[in-house]
Amino acid sequence: MSKVIKAAKQLYYNNKVSKTNNKIKTTWDIIKTETCHNHTNKGTQLINIDGNLITNQQSIAGSFNNYFLTVADKITNNIKNDKTSLNCNNPTQCLHVNFKFPCSNIKLKYTTPKEIGRIIKSLKSKNSHGYDGIPMEILKVSTPFITSPLTYICNKSLSSGIFPSRLKFSEIKPLHRKGDITDITNFRLISLLTSFSKILEKITYTRL
Repeated sequence: MSKVIKAAKQLYYNNKVSKTNNKIKTTWDIIKTETCHNHTNKGTQLINIDGNLITNQQSIAGSFNNYFLTVADKITNNIKNDKTSLNCNNPTQCLHVNFKFPCSNIKLKYTTPKEIGRIIKSLKSKNSHGYDGIPMEILKVSTPFITSPLTYICNKSLSSGIFPSRLKFSEIKPLHRKGDITDITNFRLISLLTSFSKILEKITYTRL
């Protein structure tokens, strides 16, 4: 019975792709349906801000952003007030003071399609994804087709010393820890990076 259902779904999707004008978009819609159809994200529905219960999602997102920015500022201020930390306002001057001898140039060894394939295989198969909507599960299935272009991109990054800006973007989500679910202090943030950034991070890590 399962073979019949699988064959019927394959025939249905093939017909759907063949009849559409935008085959790439339709293909990705099918992939998302097959890999993420059980994934629901209702978000945080209610937050208490200064005694008022907020339900507007944009206001809730802004409140989380403002709260966690102040947390970062407090940590930064604590570091500045720490007498054991380096008392140096200018980063370049700080480097000159603390590193009297120049460091040798670092030349990172280029990667290969074989190494990238091995890294993708080592990563956990998950349906979670960053802003690009591409989970690791899809990368594993697509490995034979993407290792060559990924090798080129990663080697460009290694040779230039530049980590692609788009791979630094992450999807930030609040995760309730404990206590009152309307209290913003009872949440912690998780950062969902793209699957591609994890590959380049692994490559760089092994060389460092």
